[in-house]
Amino acid sequence: MIHYTISLSRFALVILMAFYTYLCFRALRSGIDEEEQDSLYFGQSACMYLILFIANGILFLSQFSFSIIVMLVMELVFFIAVDLIYKHIYTGASVSVTNNMCMLLCVSFIILTRLNYSKAYKQLIIAAFGLVLTCLVPFLIKKLSFLDRLTWLYAAVGLIGLAIVAVAGSTSYGAKLSLSIGGMSIQPSEFVKIIFVFFAASMLYDAGSDMKKIKTASIVAGAHVLILIASRDLGGAGIFLVTYLVMLYTATKRPILLVGGFAAGALGMVAAYYLFSHVRNRVVAWLDPLSVVDGAGYQVSHSLFAIGTGGWFGSGLYQGMPNKIPVVEKDFIFSAISEELGGIFALCLIFICISCFLMFFNIALKIKEPFYKLIALGLGTVYTTQTFLTLGGVIKFIPSTGVTLPLVSYGGSSCVSTMIIFAIIQGLYILKDEEYTKDYEE
Repeated sequence: MIHYTISLSRFALVILMAFYTYLCFRALRSGIDEEEQDSLYFGQSACMYLILFIANGILFLSQFSFSIIVMLVMELVFFIAVDLIYKHIYTGASVSVTNNMCMLLCVSFIILTRLNYSKAYKQLIIAAFGLVLTCLVPFLIKKLSFLDRLTWLYAAVGLIGLAIVAVAGSTSYGAKLSLSIGGMSIQPSEFVKIIFVFFAASMLYDAGSDMKKIKTASIVAGAHVLILIASRDLGGAGIFLVTYLVMLYTATKRPILLVGGFAAGALGMVAAYYLFSHVRNRVVAWLDPLSVVDGAGYQVSHSLFAIGTGGWFGSGLYQGMPNKIPVVEKDFIFSAISEELGGIFALCLIFICISCFLMFFNIALKIKEPFYKLIALGLGTVYTTQTFLTLGGVIKFIPSTGVTLPLVSYGGSSCVSTMIIFAIIQGLYILKDEEYTKDYEE
């Protein structure tokens, strides 16, 4: 009986996820009246809560552990708190951004509970801490008018933070990524990338054709990237490089700078291949993982096996073998989702990530203040580049870079930093509406 229930639940979860994704893109259309908009948002919330209840019901039936029920209650309290903050206190915030953040976290809690209950519990506590930490961010974005004048403070904090990791950080899979503080592991680069966006925006928003400013900004940005390369965190270096180049091109409208930056990045990747053995191993695993399936290709091979085994509708929760993939809770969580929740569910997850970027980009287009416009674009680029690097490595489109899938993978620093990004975007969304209201009144 349980087996049939799990089998039927696969289809219900896929249908609900597909409907949620449809509502995501329908909500992006312009010209929607308020009544239809409220209906779309209600439908999104209903889909998310139904997915949460159905998945936790299956988790409970598979384990008969009341800790699953405790986890579900805590998750409900968390999501109700998010609704209270972003839908009732910040009444001008984007409900679409809030709903997408909640849905990504919902998928994270479900799959992490299936893979490792203790890690799921930690992730929920960290997300709750992140909510408390970020609840004032939209207010601060609105009230603090001097953020564009802290250029060198951003640069100093970012460079010092990355340098400390390069010198004293813990090595994980060939790269220095984290610091241990009071028994907790923190990955500073996850927070520095936000500070870096503020630095680049404050430096470039009025640069225009001022080559002195452009050169100075590029030297400091290059220093960030070089420190990350020295730490062998090539995934992080890629995120910083792409983000800076997109912001630089937007500020200057000079294609030559964009082309030159990517050319320098390509040369850097070639150099990294010859300098670092773990990079060579990842390239070998990317080119032909089955030839080294017992070594460097083991993780990628089993990721592909999991994705292929799941098919369109998945094997069902607890019916697959995702734990065969090393570090599946972090770098390869998308493979676990594909195997047990299905390829359609996983594709919908990708489309939700795409809709997040479209919303970020839409805010960047509509906000008038150049400094805030660059911040919205920069944070959107950070989010999209990290998502691309994660998914690309999982499906063998590019070599694995070891970065996490934002809000979905296990990882405290990644979760909190992404929640900060979403909170900043909410603040910018509120500013955008206030700019529009002010212009309308004038």
